[in-house]
Amino acid sequence: MNETAVAPEHLDVVIVGAGLSGIGAAYRLQTECPGKTYAILEARDAMGGTWDLFRYPGIRSDSDMFTLGYPFKPWREAKSIADGPSILRYINETATEFGIDRRIRYQTKVVAADWSSETARWTLTLAERDAAGTVSQRELTCSFLYACAGYYNYDRGYTPEFPGRASFSGQVVHPQFWPEELDYTGKRVVVIGSGATAVTLVPSMAGQAERVTMLQRSPTWISAVPGRDKRADKIRELLPPNLAHRVIRTKNILFTIGFYQYCRRRPAAARKLLTALTTRILKDKSLVAEHFTPTYNPWDQRLCAVPDADFFKAMKKGKAEVVTDHIDTFVPEGIRLKSGRILEADIVVTATGLQMLPFGGIVPRVDGRPVALAEQFIWQGAMLTGLPNFAVCVGYTNASWTLRADLSSRLVCKILNHMDRRGYAAVVPEPDGKLTEQPLLELAAGYIQRSIDDFPRQGDRHPWKVRQNYLIDSVTTLRTDLNKTLTATPESAVRETVPAAAR
Repeated sequence: MNETAVAPEHLDVVIVGAGLSGIGAAYRLQTECPGKTYAILEARDAMGGTWDLFRYPGIRSDSDMFTLGYPFKPWREAKSIADGPSILRYINETATEFGIDRRIRYQTKVVAADWSSETARWTLTLAERDAAGTVSQRELTCSFLYACAGYYNYDRGYTPEFPGRASFSGQVVHPQFWPEELDYTGKRVVVIGSGATAVTLVPSMAGQAERVTMLQRSPTWISAVPGRDKRADKIRELLPPNLAHRVIRTKNILFTIGFYQYCRRRPAAARKLLTALTTRILKDKSLVAEHFTPTYNPWDQRLCAVPDADFFKAMKKGKAEVVTDHIDTFVPEGIRLKSGRILEADIVVTATGLQMLPFGGIVPRVDGRPVALAEQFIWQGAMLTGLPNFAVCVGYTNASWTLRADLSSRLVCKILNHMDRRGYAAVVPEPDGKLTEQPLLELAAGYIQRSIDDFPRQGDRHPWKVRQNYLIDSVTTLRTDLNKTLTATPESAVRETVPAAAR
């Protein structure tokens, strides 16, 4: 036995991911559990997550920044729907202001996570890349693991296999890996897809390209929203910054939830409203019927918002076109459609969606055995059955991600403080009866349906149901009785089996 072996570094909490969620989690941990040691492990070389990775033209939020931003850090810029660089700057400012930037360890990827019931600790295997690009591995232990890496695969986007693609004489790019040197000035561009990325790219590229065509397989709900919130501007004129931020945030939360509930409860009326608004802008009923009146109801899939109607304005100027058809094959000059029409293109952008990856790709093991995430249930939208001292950060699909993310981080802090008060070494949620299994995310979007079977399940009742209602969650989440569904292991049970030198 090697008596001189150095024990791995140990931290109370490890946060995985230095994006919007990870920085917010660190703030809550610092302020609500000030005695805890922690670090943020970031696989890339910069903070910001999605807002640092994606560099395609016009990248912006699809939620207002008064709710996508942090409740503890007022959004002070003019635009409510903000561009990617502004959001990234905001995240960096937050991390610097609260000293969170000093806790981030870049180029550090968690490649394995092993829980030991004997020691009540996670052992993380880390792959670290140095300045020369050399990758080495080491171990780190922690008492609690919090995955804030979202559910996107940062290394791979989703692109279907298109017939004849190799014959295309132009350039094919994916928004997730946008080439910095790409020059589309005076070029003919076809954007395949109709989600938030596509409706952002089209007006952004239309200013320089000869023409931009959005090719969609079926009609899409797209709604114009103000890029600047005039009521918010007035409130900020009248009230101090922090109070104004709270008032505006509350106003926008109520509007978002109210509109979502309206769409879900009165789908026919919502369809009529959205169709009328789009027709008022485009002034062409047949165009709206063909391209912007889907068979599915509003919010069966996430609603695409276009600030200041920029997408529709590009169409009216003749710089952009929407085509609803299916791809037959790529040809040297562009794309031939099932209808026989050929869309000539110099550049094709495959805005065909993202690959989902559960919680940064971490495959946890408990006492040496892999835990199948798809067989677990999620409790309070944060902790998982079968995984002690482990939480995940999952945002809303019908509102700003940060609303739920911040609630989850505050819940994690409540759990940590509860464990300290009670003398618990470990906690894990366990249902008090059989749960009816449901998908974690219930949107019909293709990128979700392709991978949702790899994710944990939600149940059919509270607290195992992942509600899409911030008003209810904000009242109930932090009032939950932790003794009812969290099974605990007392510290005394660990101390009896673990020598002092190993603790």
